[in-house]
Amino acid sequence: MARSFRPVLRDQSMLLPVDMREWLPDDHLVWFVIDAVEALDLTAVEGATRRRGGVGAAGYDPRMLLSLLVYAYCQGVRSSRQIERLCVTDVAFRVLCAQDVPDHCTIARFRTGAKDAFTDVFAQVLLVAGRAGLGRCGTVAIDGTKIAANASIDANRGPEWFARQQSAAIVAEAERVDAAEDQAADRGGGDDGADRVPVGLKDRSHRRERIRAAAAELEALRAQREQADQGRQEMVARRVRAAQEGRVIKGRMPRGQAGLAEARARVQLQERLAAERLDRWEATAGARYRGRRPRPIDQAPGVVHARQVLARAEADATRREQSAGTQPEPRLVANTTDPQSRLMPTRKGFVQGYNTQVAVTSDQLIVAVSVGQNPTDGGSFAPMMSAAVQVAQELFQHTGDPNHQVGTVLADAGYYSAQNLAEPGPDRLIAPGKGRDQARAVKQSPASGPPPEGATPVEANAHRLRTPDGHKLYTRRGATVEPGIGNLKKIISRFSCRGLDLATAEIHLAATAFNLRKIHQAALAS
Repeated sequence: MARSFRPVLRDQSMLLPVDMREWLPDDHLVWFVIDAVEALDLTAVEGATRRRGGVGAAGYDPRMLLSLLVYAYCQGVRSSRQIERLCVTDVAFRVLCAQDVPDHCTIARFRTGAKDAFTDVFAQVLLVAGRAGLGRCGTVAIDGTKIAANASIDANRGPEWFARQQSAAIVAEAERVDAAEDQAADRGGGDDGADRVPVGLKDRSHRRERIRAAAAELEALRAQREQADQGRQEMVARRVRAAQEGRVIKGRMPRGQAGLAEARARVQLQERLAAERLDRWEATAGARYRGRRPRPIDQAPGVVHARQVLARAEADATRREQSAGTQPEPRLVANTTDPQSRLMPTRKGFVQGYNTQVAVTSDQLIVAVSVGQNPTDGGSFAPMMSAAVQVAQELFQHTGDPNHQVGTVLADAGYYSAQNLAEPGPDRLIAPGKGRDQARAVKQSPASGPPPEGATPVEANAHRLRTPDGHKLYTRRGATVEPGIGNLKKIISRFSCRGLDLATAEIHLAATAFNLRKIHQAALAS
């Protein structure tokens, strides 16, 4: 056992080397982030955030602030206050800010002010990744994930809360709260000080504005639901008229009372056609050749089939009526913290947030992201596919690498529809159901070769998924996009900014950090 220990010299004048380049190894992520940001064209960032004249100290360099934000997101740190603390306690953050620590207000304002430039930064980093040999677009997988907003799920309010007789009192109370906050800040009780932005220029909570915005969102949702109901009723009326006139009806019959009306119209049509056939046969009495007597109305094949469809529609409508009391229609609500966020269903319950779409290449590079308010994924397929194709074309123009061309787009059953399969664009495979159903279809009814001539996009997709090559290709979907989403949510599991535009900017910032980490890892491995 040693007789003495190493001395603990806390009073020595310098704990770190004088040159900050000796504080961290050369292959550290910090140096890579700094070099990558320096190589970007940040005209948009500088134009959105640079201080142009005025009294006071010079503003912080936008490149430093962007590097600081990108590295913080690489570490999964999104809080501006936490970033400020790390600039004092963490060596990597001290290197990034060159020991000139920006306060959390500056960091938050920069993130908000540069929101329109983050999309451009994301695109430039993709070009850097392409030159580094990343972005193998032979297979591109698209999937969605729900990310929580910077809002409380308990802040959702229904129409009755926004009623006119209550709104005046609510807004008055919010105005009193904001006035009290402003007075406290004037007295020095807030974040304002000699080096802070004046109270009048700060972006406070403004609860009354958020309440008004939430009320406007609620009205928009109500109008949207009414428009959807009207469109559904018009569609049902068109299908019923077509059934009554005997015209061909495309698409699946709707469920519930709407399908019941169409099924009854089909029964009436088939009974009328069967009666007309009998009348024509009877009218040929005395003719030399009358043909075989048609079956009675109740036994006519068309009538039997239509009545079977009607029985199923009646049973379905009865089940829906019985379950209507236990499963009421979702109530219209709006959130007073982030009015543009929505209630999103997940496997673990509901979350107040946004539906984030991600397109990932086979080598785990994010080539497209978007944020939406619709909890379903189907309508996002075409825009995400177009965005991925556009990125691949730009990469191919800059590199000439054939790997930077989209081969097949993969998506799960949430995107399955005839419209998405028929959209113009690259080859695609979309699962019509769950994975176990796919595996069962491959075993029970395997297919081989290309789809038959004249097959519709739906039939061609089903045929290819039953072939060994198609099934093997589709199984790569989960291994492509699921790890990408998992690692992205380690960076941003919850939005820090409020509003759809700011959430879109923040997800592009997080995806930029994600891709820079990929490029750095690829450089270390090479």
